[in-house]
Amino acid sequence: MFVYEKRDDDLTRTGKLDILHTIFVDQARTADFQTTTGLVRIVENDGNIDDVQAFFAERMLPLDEIQTQTLAEEVLTNPPGIGYLTISNALQWRLQYGRVIQTAGSVEGIEVL
Repeated sequence: MFVYEKRDDDLTRTGKLDILHTIFVDQARTADFQTTTGLVRIVENDGNIDDVQAFFAERMLPLDEIQTQTLAEEVLTNPPGIGYLTISNALQWRLQYGRVIQTAGSVEGIEVL
């Protein structure tokens, strides 16, 4: 992940990029933080398939009934690792990287380069 600040100079028709952060995020850490911590909490509290499906509904995940059932079974069998991205599914899916920047270097799988 590259976090940069871009400045344009209209007079000279040039741009300048200042790289602020360069961070590697392992694929195992690319999930949504709130979703994965919520699912792990449900599993740790001996939640069942209904609990997981209700959590999916609260998060407004775009899943049909069959996908919800299949994914809930998978979560209970193989709980997810904690992800460190923030994913907003308002009108469009957006990623936010503040947590990755804050935890880079202190969490396995999120490295400052």
